[in-house]
Amino acid sequence: MSIDILPIADTRRIVRAAGRLIAADKGAVAATLLLNVLAAAAALGAPYLLGRIVDAVTGSRGADARIDPLAAAVLLCALAQTLLTRWALLLGYRLGERTAARIRTGFLSRALSLPASMIERVPPGDLAARGTTDVDAVAGTLRDVLPGVFVAGTQALFLVGAVLVLDPLLGVAGLLGLSGIVVVGRWYLRRARSAYLEEGAANSDLAEELAATTTGARTIEAFRLHRSRLAVGRAAIARTKRSRLATLRLRSVYFPVAEGSYNIPVVLVLLVGGLLYLDGRITLGTVAAATLYLRQLIGPMDGILIWLEQLQSSSASFARVEGLAAVPPAPATAAAVPAGDRIEVTGVRYAYPGGPDVLHDVDLTVQPGERLAIVGLSGAGKSTLGRLLAGVHRPHTGTVTVGGVAVADLPPDLLRRQVVLVTQEHHVFRETLRDNLMVAAPDDRMREALCTVGADWARDLDTDLGEHPPTGAQAQQLALARVLLADPHTVILDEATALLDPRAARAAERALAAVLHNRTVIAIAHRLQTAHDADRIAVMHAGRIIELGTHDDLIARRGPYAALWSQWHG
Repeated sequence: MSIDILPIADTRRIVRAAGRLIAADKGAVAATLLLNVLAAAAALGAPYLLGRIVDAVTGSRGADARIDPLAAAVLLCALAQTLLTRWALLLGYRLGERTAARIRTGFLSRALSLPASMIERVPPGDLAARGTTDVDAVAGTLRDVLPGVFVAGTQALFLVGAVLVLDPLLGVAGLLGLSGIVVVGRWYLRRARSAYLEEGAANSDLAEELAATTTGARTIEAFRLHRSRLAVGRAAIARTKRSRLATLRLRSVYFPVAEGSYNIPVVLVLLVGGLLYLDGRITLGTVAAATLYLRQLIGPMDGILIWLEQLQSSSASFARVEGLAAVPPAPATAAAVPAGDRIEVTGVRYAYPGGPDVLHDVDLTVQPGERLAIVGLSGAGKSTLGRLLAGVHRPHTGTVTVGGVAVADLPPDLLRRQVVLVTQEHHVFRETLRDNLMVAAPDDRMREALCTVGADWARDLDTDLGEHPPTGAQAQQLALARVLLADPHTVILDEATALLDPRAARAAERALAAVLHNRTVIAIAHRLQTAHDADRIAVMHAGRIIELGTHDDLIARRGPYAALWSQWHG
């Protein structure tokens, strides 16, 4: 089976997603922007008033009478700026938390809506990294960075505008001094997105390798695969290190050059302002006010430069989070309701993306209430056929229908009321036993289902399975109990009892046969004892059904099934 990589959202999709988030809370966004504007306007008062104080001191007599009111006005402006900035940040933080919650909820909804065929092909580490590291990065930026960027950005615009209003020539000199920051900013932005995307991909690869090594620890120990797994792990760590060093190199150029440019506008304004003052074209207070405005600009610009780096990192994370929205939606579901429970497979061919056909012209009819066993050697196509029967995959050619309606076209809620696929892989949530059954049913019915599948260990429904994790066999019993509670008309068991010991598996299969009377059961198994009890047996080889019949008939034919049965019994 090929491995798919989840897509990365492009800039246009990110902008649209950001627009939707803003529109969802536009009242709070407008209030935050208004408070930022008022805070930035209040910050303009102090330098201007200090300039007037300088003019008053260097001017005519009676300056003392004018200085006291101006000094009081400076204090009021500083107080107003502090209060307005605090309120703006408070609203911004609250807005960030609500928006972060929307992103988390949206990611979870999209992840749960991904087609089952896509989930099977996507590396679990990639999806996990996007749902944890990337979502946390975006949430942290919305909570901590954006409010500060709003305040600092508004202050910077107002401060530059104030210098231009004081004297256009001084304003132009100040803007020329800021050109170094613009140049290094453009250099950084051209390289940052790809560098941070590579860092995110490296993190996903590392998470995938760690998860695979941890999950397969027993296999690694049994087959002494320590060296090979360590080599793979070191390679993933080396890639992560290279990607992080690459982003560090960008920051090591970006920050020193930008911060070294802070003093250039001040120097230019002092030089130009000094010449204009000596020429008598402006007052000393105007030069002082312009210099103070540009000195005040250092704080907001410093914050913007730091936050810009964080925004680049989080925007790459946002692109990975929004990448789930770029996954092609599942085809439109059928409007028709199946007329009956008969399953028909006609002329089916199927290949995994990028690979050759694994099923070739498969024809099969499963009658309601029939117990069908599908057997064959590993790689024969049994599990693939089971996934087509369950609607997980869609055939490339041919049809798979239930009651005359294509299985893959059924809406998910209707499909799962008719067909349920149970595999070897069973997830146990860190919740109580009752919550893990995931079906709203009376306690008596839950206990009956658990008893039916032989889960004698499950006596207390309030047992926390996070604190008391079940064994592999117990997890399979829990999955079978879920099936009984869901009560579909067709159950596909893909090696569902593989981890149970023969006696327990035999008991569970007999219990299922009794409970699912008059219902369809399709069992895919290497345990030929399961096939012995089936109504019919389909033998697969190289993606084709080569034999079909009852156990006794196939034994009498002395064909492939008889050979498998002979090998099974030694």
